[in-house]
Amino acid sequence: MDASLATAFSPDSVLLQRSAGSWREAIGLAGEGLTTAGIATEGYTAAMIHAVEVNGPYIVIAPGFALAHARPSEEVLRWGMSLVTLAEPVQFGADAHDPVYVVVGLAAVDKDQHIAALMALGEKLADPEFVNSLLKLSRFDDLIHLLS
Repeated sequence: MDASLATAFSPDSVLLQRSAGSWREAIGLAGEGLTTAGIATEGYTAAMIHAVEVNGPYIVIAPGFALAHARPSEEVLRWGMSLVTLAEPVQFGADAHDPVYVVVGLAAVDKDQHIAALMALGEKLADPEFVNSLLKLSRFDDLIHLLS
């Protein structure tokens, strides 16, 4: 599964050491990576933000780590992920897991892809140093090496 996790990202979907003034801006950056890479439309970014507005910060799934996503829809052009590391952390209102330094955007065309990607990420997040390793990335190739 790690190989497919590595293939989910492209140089266009990885935004390192970016600035965001709010959780909405942080998710917007994740959406920008998905849109620029041709993974999803801007409508999908709006859906990711809307999901948190409606359901709360459930996307903050580990300390310092948020997994932005929405339901599979026609806004998803193909399966893939984006990665945003934040120069300064952002509060999502997730108590124990705040503040967030890393946001991964996930776009899946169906529930099976969605679940498989969540499981692969969950395995990586089981290592408490994984988020710290993401924060140290300086190039796209470093991410691929980390995931392989």
